[in-house]
Amino acid sequence: MSAVDTFDGRKCTLGEGPLWHPLRNQLFWFDILGKRLLTRDGDNAQDWQFDEHVSAAGWVDHDTLLIASETALFRFDIATGDRSDVVKLEADDPRTRSNDGRADPWGGFWIGTMGKQQEPELGVIYRFYRGQLRKLYAPVSISNAICFSPDKRYAYFTDTPTRKVMRQRLDDDGWPDGAPDLFLDLNPDALNPDGAVIDSDGCMWLAQWGASRVARHGPDGSLMSTIDLPASQITCPSFGGADLSTLFITSAADGVGETDAGRTFCIDLPVKGQEEHQILL
Repeated sequence: MSAVDTFDGRKCTLGEGPLWHPLRNQLFWFDILGKRLLTRDGDNAQDWQFDEHVSAAGWVDHDTLLIASETALFRFDIATGDRSDVVKLEADDPRTRSNDGRADPWGGFWIGTMGKQQEPELGVIYRFYRGQLRKLYAPVSISNAICFSPDKRYAYFTDTPTRKVMRQRLDDDGWPDGAPDLFLDLNPDALNPDGAVIDSDGCMWLAQWGASRVARHGPDGSLMSTIDLPASQITCPSFGGADLSTLFITSAADGVGETDAGRTFCIDLPVKGQEEHQILL
């Protein structure tokens, strides 16, 4: 395993939602509290400012993302910056915003919401699929760790304050099949699960907020390894790079004075991730 590097030194108040676009070979990520989308393509760094919180995305085609904001899922044209809403997302509730999300293997998009002030049980986890937005789990306080196994059998998610990561069996169309079961309980170690991604071996790479690390867990939940990072508030990992063996990791500067807090990190690994799934609109 190589050393951790700084991929992008711009500080995010709440960095989140890293997405490696497989057609552009380019990383996109968000500063939720800064209300902006960021990207870097080699030495070319760019960002887009919004008038509301934005948090997660999936890719639709070479030039289009589906972005989750506090009021909608919307198409975003990377070249022009144009936006067009696809479906409303809790637009009538000013207390909430979107948080963690990821495209699923069927071309759908799972997205969670939460209270802007982290109010308990204001959030919901939804699935957007074939033009419809459907509630999956509620109430949720802080939705996180949405990711999918490479064999398409399971989805994973957490409500961070519970310190439990859940595993959900899926049917042939990607809908929950039965009730979720417990995949990982971090309560004995008082660790806070944040964003997560599954690699090509079916192992979970889980950001642990407040612990300065990402942990790799096997398909049975066992702890396999950890990556120590120079910031305490680690938020979400994502695989990318030419052969999907680079792990990109976002962090948050909110409330801490650490030099590296809020930066986006990267590390080359001896394992590969999954290519991010295309969203079908």
